Amino acid sequence: MFKKFVVLGAVAVAMAMPVAAQDFNASPNYETVQLRGGFPDDPYIVYLSSGGGVDASNLGGGCRGYIANAPDVRLNFEPGSLPLIISAASGADTTLVINAPDGRWYCDDDSGEGLNPSVLFSNPQYGRYEIWVGTYGNAQLYDAELHISELYSQ
Repeated sequence: MFKKFVVLGAVAVAMAMPVAAQDFNASPNYETVQLRGGFPDDPYIVYLSSGGGVDASNLGGGCRGYIANAPDVRLNFEPGSLPLIISAASGADTTLVINAPDGRWYCDDDSGEGLNPSVLFSNPQYGRYEIWVGTYGNAQLYDAELHISELYSQ
């Protein structure tokens, strides 16, 4: 499989052909969210469990943690003039894996507060974002919150 890695600011981006282990077309484990720029309930919060049985490092590009096969959340987003910030909050060490509308993988570990991840899309794309909240270091599940915002991260 051909892979190319690019760093955009503090976010490592892995551009790769789809990986068979991640089924981004599967129904999300928790929720499908429809948001457009300027959404009123900012941040939009999804309560979920982080983790799963798939090692996200197989995606390359600095992806870390253990995630589920299907995405946890599917975000259909119509951007406005603000950035899009996707972050997670948990008492455990969590990670984020996002397949954006351009087909690229965006991953983070610890760019948010403490051991929480955060991915900033300065110029978000219109379309579908598949989002996994992982658990760093093992496949154990932990209570977590996914935050979708245009204003701030956790």
